[in-house]
Amino acid sequence: MKFIVSSTDLLQGLLSVSRVIASKNALPILDNFLFVLEGNSLTVTASDSETTLKTIINIDEVSEGGEIAVPAKLLTDTLKELPTQPIEFSTEPEKSIINIVWMSGSAQIPYLSTEDYPQMPQLSEPVNLTFKAEVLSDAINNTIYATADEELRPVMNGIFFDITPESTTMVASNAHKLVCYTRTDVKGNGTQGFILPKKPANILKNNLAKLSEADVEISFDKKNAYFKFDNSLMVCRLVDGTYPAYRSVIPKNNTNIVTIGRSELLNASKRVAVCSNQATGQLIFRLSQNSIVISAQDIDFSMSAQERISCEYDGAPMEIGFKAVFLNEILSNLPYDQICIKLADPNRAALIQPAVQSEPDEEICALLMPMRISQ
Repeated sequence: MKFIVSSTDLLQGLLSVSRVIASKNALPILDNFLFVLEGNSLTVTASDSETTLKTIINIDEVSEGGEIAVPAKLLTDTLKELPTQPIEFSTEPEKSIINIVWMSGSAQIPYLSTEDYPQMPQLSEPVNLTFKAEVLSDAINNTIYATADEELRPVMNGIFFDITPESTTMVASNAHKLVCYTRTDVKGNGTQGFILPKKPANILKNNLAKLSEADVEISFDKKNAYFKFDNSLMVCRLVDGTYPAYRSVIPKNNTNIVTIGRSELLNASKRVAVCSNQATGQLIFRLSQNSIVISAQDIDFSMSAQERISCEYDGAPMEIGFKAVFLNEILSNLPYDQICIKLADPNRAALIQPAVQSEPDEEICALLMPMRISQ
């Protein structure tokens, strides 16, 4: 293998796939990048055995192609210290060494054979779906914070893609809060679904952040999913299992409706939560005509706080408790200035939605379970 490439172009490609490499791999070969040079295309692959990410880097000057496995940390650490300039890579097969030459110096690092590098899984009767990169990035951003970390219920540890001929809904829940993000402009040919694990979802979100109008082509079967975008491909193993019937828990008849500024409520909640009980993190909302009083206390440390904020509310007077961290997560991630909180009674879930849905193809709602108020 022998080629010349821009140090910056190569480093950007390596960093885009390096996020998938685990800190401790069961297979030592997975501590390496897989380099495959064919023609003027260098395909760089990284994997943790569950998720594989690859990108293609265009090379202008190629003398000889080939396949090698290169130590990932060693190579990226070397390139990070170089200014933008052409660098030459050449291998010495008899020594299993890569020679890296730049303007003012050189380095030699070992490489491995590629025969032990895992092959990517093939899909069986795949289902296809297409998102705009910006839309998929928004969908992940608006749901991933609500995923769980449960060993006994792994289906809750990812984002559920619920695909129908009318829309696609992304759902995440940890049993205390639930978020649904629906796109009516992304539709399937039938009713299908898959659960995307949290790690590949985060990797996908980060890699899509710099794209906007590009398409993301998704293909999936019962076990794996392919995500193709720009010059990259991510392949991941899906969470096995059936996602709970989330639609059945979304309330339809919450008639007590609070309309309020999202930032105003979030900031007040954060201020009052400083004095909440460290074990429960409970906030108490006392609702009356066009007013909310938010209070918290920690009797053990003689702390308490309260704040009154104005709102639109003409429902029944009510006192309801919420866990501050869950409420603040929802309020921090809702991308709207005005929200409404729909309540039935202090023992049933609150439905939090935008007051006005400004995006015609987007629907978003969050469900938050209340906390019992100790007397």
